[in-house]
Amino acid sequence: MRSTTTAVEPDSPHDPSQGATVNQRDVIAFLGFPAAYGSTAGTVERIDTHCSVVFLVDERAFKLKRALQYDYLNYSTVERRRECCLAEVRLNRRTAPSVYHRVRAVTCDANGSLALDGDGPAVEWLIEMSRFDQSDVLDGMAERGALDLALMPNLARAVARLHAIAEWRFDHGGRRGMAWVIDGNADGFHDYGPGVLDPAACLRLTTRSHEALSRQADRLMTRRAEGFVRRCHGDLHLRNVCLLEGRPILFDCIEFSDQIACIDVLYDLAFLVMDLLHRGLGQHAHAVCNEYVTATADLDGLALMPLFLSVRAAVRAKTSATAARLQSTPTAQAVQRQAAQDYLTLALSLIDPAPARLVAIGGLSGAGKSVVAKRLAPTIGAAPGALVLRSDVIRKSLLGVGPADRLGSEGYTEGVTRSVYRELAVRAATAAAAGHSVIVDAVFADPRDRVVIADVARTAGVPFTGVWLHAPVDTRADRIARRSGDVSDATPAVLREQLARGIGDLDWTRVDAAGERDATAQAVEACVGITATP
Repeated sequence: MRSTTTAVEPDSPHDPSQGATVNQRDVIAFLGFPAAYGSTAGTVERIDTHCSVVFLVDERAFKLKRALQYDYLNYSTVERRRECCLAEVRLNRRTAPSVYHRVRAVTCDANGSLALDGDGPAVEWLIEMSRFDQSDVLDGMAERGALDLALMPNLARAVARLHAIAEWRFDHGGRRGMAWVIDGNADGFHDYGPGVLDPAACLRLTTRSHEALSRQADRLMTRRAEGFVRRCHGDLHLRNVCLLEGRPILFDCIEFSDQIACIDVLYDLAFLVMDLLHRGLGQHAHAVCNEYVTATADLDGLALMPLFLSVRAAVRAKTSATAARLQSTPTAQAVQRQAAQDYLTLALSLIDPAPARLVAIGGLSGAGKSVVAKRLAPTIGAAPGALVLRSDVIRKSLLGVGPADRLGSEGYTEGVTRSVYRELAVRAATAAAAGHSVIVDAVFADPRDRVVIADVARTAGVPFTGVWLHAPVDTRADRIARRSGDVSDATPAVLREQLARGIGDLDWTRVDAAGERDATAQAVEACVGITATP
């Protein structure tokens, strides 16, 4: 899949019968004046990208698609650009209806005068959008160290909502779709890698990618048949997510290529997760992936994440190597060269994941299980870390209520609790069978539940570690009383009931959780065999 480019700018004839020709340079010049928009603003800000020009005036942004053509993108004619503008608005309104408004025509009258939606035929097309503060785009927030970890679950749910409504596509994806990307990466490494990337490393990555693809071919085809290949975002990284009124909004999805955008939903998610990993935000990457999988229950698909994440990093290695060859200054070349090398290193590390394991963290309410599980998870198994299955979350999901909703006593009957632990075991078994590590966060006061979860690991053929957190009653009760905004409904009264029932014989490793949470987490890490926390 070698990329070729045809630059067709500036020719853009509007109506030969009128004897006049308007090229795209004329349109761009016209759009540089506030009067073009009926504005009294002093200036029009302009942002140039490889494929578009964006004009910022007052509270609006107007996006023009450059007249060019690649083997995967065609903006070569006015009509084609109109079609792509319409598609961009339609597709992005799935996630950002308040940002994407409409498509506007640049017209040319008989006198050769240009106008927005004026007299005469259309000579160009624009997308009219609302402006938003560039400081609220997530890539900049990450670079400033301002990307709040607490935002990640909302971001994951935004992605899940898009995937839930996205059109199912059975004509793309599958093994052939992923092979197309891997082969395209290999071509890019061959064409643009010399002098930038280690050829042996590139060959090793391509070989390992095809091996992983062969192992997962049946799963990819099954998922396509089951509807997991959809018309996704296609370019889902932090630069294409902004905050509006505190909510993460996905924008600028791929509109020009079904082959790029009609993909497995987890491959779509993988770009975002890989971007966070590349930036050293492992906790954020884990939070996004864990919340997405919890929301969608797409557990079997976790087997594909090493391949998907690696291929996403490889694509960035290829594009960065290409960019390095095109830079005009040594400094810019060095920046892109280093980026390409970093992405290649990441891709190689992701394609060979750490083996799976199952860790159960038990303890009566207030012991600090969930805090420890969240800290431990990114360090275990394949990136971005172990799937955390929390009994409080599963309970409310089974009962059809939101995480913030409080359950009455009817939500904690013996029958409901049995259902919760059965579901924990089923989900843990599915994820472990997919080769993904799991942390199960639950009280585990009943010895039967401890036996079942250990059997899950044994059946899956993965190592098992059971950890029991204990702390003085007063310490646990105080922690429970100070909780705010937590999914758990536990109260000091619930803790007293747990104590009265007892826990039976315990063969799990006991860890003192009375002290600071960091000390507890480090002790659990030692039990699991982890020596460092990211």
